[in-house]
Amino acid sequence: MDAVVTAGGIPLPHDPLYTYTRGESKAMLDIAGKPMIQWTLDALGDAKNVDNIIIIGLSPKSNLKCRKPLYYLSNQGKMLDNLIVGVNKSLELNPKNKYVLLVSSDIPAIKGDMVDWLITTCMETSDDIYYGVCPREVMEARYPGSKRTYTKLKDMEVCGADINVSHVRMASEHLGMWETLIANRKNPVAQATVMGWDTLYLLVTRQATLQDFVKRVSQRVGIKGRAIVWPYAEPCMDVDKPNQLEMMRADLAKQSKPAPRKSQANKKPAAAKKSAAKKKAPARKPAGKSTPVAKKK
Repeated sequence: MDAVVTAGGIPLPHDPLYTYTRGESKAMLDIAGKPMIQWTLDALGDAKNVDNIIIIGLSPKSNLKCRKPLYYLSNQGKMLDNLIVGVNKSLELNPKNKYVLLVSSDIPAIKGDMVDWLITTCMETSDDIYYGVCPREVMEARYPGSKRTYTKLKDMEVCGADINVSHVRMASEHLGMWETLIANRKNPVAQATVMGWDTLYLLVTRQATLQDFVKRVSQRVGIKGRAIVWPYAEPCMDVDKPNQLEMMRADLAKQSKPAPRKSQANKKPAAAKKSAAKKKAPARKPAGKSTPVAKKK
């Protein structure tokens, strides 16, 4: 499966991260010694089920590296347009592709085995859209104080993932609806309003379970959707605010530290060990001499 990585975001002066980026790409923010997107690429490169990686919004001048082939496309201006050109590039590389992985560049904590878990789990069925969510207790156990935005449902509270799977035909169907939903992706109530006032009512009064919500949205849009409940917090931990950036910097710097070596005080050079062994060994009798024996009186 090919991965389409969106990396065209440049925070504006009113954005909380503007003081860190100053007009530069958010994806290139330094986290523990390398660009934020590089952490994401490392995970995609480690994933066994990822074939090609299409980066939208950066160029080869970014000097990014990956174990998988990288392809660059320019920023199209809108999120939906970026996703469309990314899907089309995937089909250009392999016309037989049915699904693509849609990945945000700002989830640096994700790992390769998590990416493989998502793809394997999604491909158990043949749906149009697979949208990941993380339960509040999973997120707060891993990242306490991360200040995520949660959607409160009847059976759980969840936040959305920033890595999802879509059928390639979604790049040419229901585009007006997708554009509106993407524009309100940080506002669950606004998204529910797009789906109809009845859906909004069920959301506000917490009368709908996760599966109820998925069913209603799928019927309204005319697609087959499936919610993927993540057992990991990392794919849902995106970097939108300064406290989240600093949290990721501390977390990944800690992970990057080499394992502590054994104390040198406990390690003796080989020569010292031999010397110590000689000292402990009983003294040898001089050759040709015997120990004096007391004479009997």
